[in-house]
Amino acid sequence: MSAPNTLTATELAKHIDSGRVTAEAIVRAHLDRIDRRDSDVLAWAHLAREAALERARVLDRGPRQGLLHGIPFGVKDIIDSYDQPTGYGSPIYKTNRPIADAATVALARDAGAILLGKTVTTEFANRTPGPTRNPHNPAHTPGGSSSGSAAGVADFQIVLGTGTQTGGSVIRPGAFCGVVAFKPTYGHFPVAGMKANTEWLDTIGCYARSIDDIALFRSALMAIPHRPVRKIDTPPRIAVCYTPHRDELQPEGIAAIQDAAAALAKAGAQVREIELPPPADVMRAGQRTLSAFEGPRAAADEARRFYDLLSKSFQEDKIAAGNQIDYATWVAARKLGEAGRANVDALFEDIDVILTAPAPGEAPIGLERTGNATFNLLWTYLWMPCITLPFSRGPTGLPVGIQLVGRQHEDATLLDIAGWVKGALP
Repeated sequence: MSAPNTLTATELAKHIDSGRVTAEAIVRAHLDRIDRRDSDVLAWAHLAREAALERARVLDRGPRQGLLHGIPFGVKDIIDSYDQPTGYGSPIYKTNRPIADAATVALARDAGAILLGKTVTTEFANRTPGPTRNPHNPAHTPGGSSSGSAAGVADFQIVLGTGTQTGGSVIRPGAFCGVVAFKPTYGHFPVAGMKANTEWLDTIGCYARSIDDIALFRSALMAIPHRPVRKIDTPPRIAVCYTPHRDELQPEGIAAIQDAAAALAKAGAQVREIELPPPADVMRAGQRTLSAFEGPRAAADEARRFYDLLSKSFQEDKIAAGNQIDYATWVAARKLGEAGRANVDALFEDIDVILTAPAPGEAPIGLERTGNATFNLLWTYLWMPCITLPFSRGPTGLPVGIQLVGRQHEDATLLDIAGWVKGALP
């Protein structure tokens, strides 16, 4: 058997059931990996070493608890946990100890998952980065704001991780770090216990190293019966979409879409290029309006009592910018989203999935910024389920992904199609 920390959750579940490995051995393998690697990656805001080992011993005494029995997972440090600190990436909360688990944490634990610790987030899941580095090259960003979870899964320090997305904070780090990242339809994963950013956009998502694991994790986080990824017999109808912002794609980003489209067409898919209907061309601005408007409202207490502990970026891009947006502009942005969702949903009468970029290209060099979220904002605003798959390499050898976008509420179908796509790609 391969080292436990290199296996997927689906593989580990089979080995646990057969008695080939224990939950304690799995946790120890991940802790050993963290000891060897995390001084370079810096994925963790808090590591609950002894608590995770003790929980593993309890699970090993049986009986099997649920879908995620014995599987270590990490939680973005913007999401509460009753027995571990939750700092939200801010010095304001360096001693914060919530009294309850967030819903997704409680549901994962109910399914038998072992909380290994809290992963690094940017400040309040916004723009100011934490210390995490890209595990493929520490000189490059891992993306943000769910930087620690994406890097931790990519570096085999955890099997599963959670993140949050208001703009591009789940999908982009997944693409930069070369793992499978999934943002469900808005509202599918409960957000109770997550530090709010923009309530009309905030979506909890997850990371894994296989599509099967995403399906497993999704079932646990929604508290629904497990529906494995299904094999589809008919190749899907795939719409290639560069979005209205194609000019911001790097050459490797364009090449990934083109090469993937060609391979999928060769495998039998009906592939055609589309342009999104209005108002998609102006929705990037609308997303930013919603996000900025809610900044001084979601952070009202922090701005009132701890203003000097907020980063300059947060003060300017959230508090000051949000205070300049009036009610009518906010309502217009809300209505823009409603119109966009209706128009894009109609496309799915003739297509099954959209193939697009998850980021402009490979992760940029430097740790001062987390990368361009343009190729995520639109889909977040439209509340559509998205998954990014590792596909190729960029000019410096870093991962370059592709993104599949599905119809609202048809998340399971999106995972089925993603499984077909993965099998059809070289």
